Amino acid sequence: MLIETILDMKGHDVAKLRPERRVSAAIALMAERRIGAVVIEDRGRVVGIFSERDLVKLLAREAHAALDSTLSSAMTSPVITCRKEDRLDQVLAVMSQRNVRHLPVMEGESMCGIVSIRDLVRHRLQEKELEAATLLDISRMQG
Repeated sequence: MLIETILDMKGHDVAKLRPERRVSAAIALMAERRIGAVVIEDRGRVVGIFSERDLVKLLAREAHAALDSTLSSAMTSPVITCRKEDRLDQVLAVMSQRNVRHLPVMEGESMCGIVSIRDLVRHRLQEKELEAATLLDISRMQG
């Protein structure tokens, strides 16, 4: 399965903020949308990503001043991305190797969506269930 197929099913909406915004704005947006990461974009270019892990690192480092910090000081950059032509298994491998849970999906220089490890695992499980059902049907027809 291609990443493009997953985006077509889940949608292309991405939560984005500018790098000069405060961490508190990102937390509010993540809570409102019930998501684990916000893409940081500057003049239409992806410059970072701010995730739950970035928040934990920031709190450990700055505690009291964390919420007033700018996203540019707390985001992960450069951003690891994938392309909509990538295969699900390839992207899962990258996420595992690089220890990330969210990848913006790029089409050239433009972001066309974002996928999370949850999205990919859900679709991988659906693939496996379909394979198992197909094999069971074949075995019943031959038996």
